[in-house]
Amino acid sequence: MSKATKPSAPAKGAAKTVAKPAKPIARGRADAQAGQRLVHDAAYAPPLAKRRLAVREAPPAPPAPATLNGYVDYLREATPLQRVEAEREGVPARMVKHMASDMDLPAVRMFDILGIAKATAEAKAAQQAHITGASGQAALGLIQLLGIARDIVADSTDPAAADFDAARWLGQWIEQPQAALGGQRPADLLDTPTGLSVVARLLGALASGAYQ
Repeated sequence: MSKATKPSAPAKGAAKTVAKPAKPIARGRADAQAGQRLVHDAAYAPPLAKRRLAVREAPPAPPAPATLNGYVDYLREATPLQRVEAEREGVPARMVKHMASDMDLPAVRMFDILGIAKATAEAKAAQQAHITGASGQAALGLIQLLGIARDIVADSTDPAAADFDAARWLGQWIEQPQAALGGQRPADLLDTPTGLSVVARLLGALASGAYQ
């Protein structure tokens, strides 16, 4: 009678088939790491107001004024940022020629006040280009003065104000020496922001006697 066959022993060096379970991460350490992440996110998150501004669409830019009266009204109601944009863009050269005509000033004299050569201004007008830089800012300043003069007329109770030509009066006024300016003409001070500010304040102070 044959003997029962014994199961064969595993070969030396054979890998064990039973895998050890992975060690779980300690709960306390995981909670601590999550808390640190929350603190970091809260510390470096942008303020709520900035987050809202980041997703808010910028307001559409207003259309560029097409007439001199449009520029006067635009500068009167423009925000500081809109004024900055207008200074960067400049004034259409053709608008400057219209302003010279309304103020009854020769175009050559207007170009001289703004500090731009006649040939350059004429070329820009033909190309429908803008006068920029210091000359463009001086042109915007002159348009601002025109707005002040028109406001003086609008606020006046003088019966003659209804037919008063504010633009022509301003053209004459800026060419006359003013005692308050040390004998200088307002037109000679429009090439700097400070000079424009001084002239604008003086013009505003003339509200009671602008029609004398």
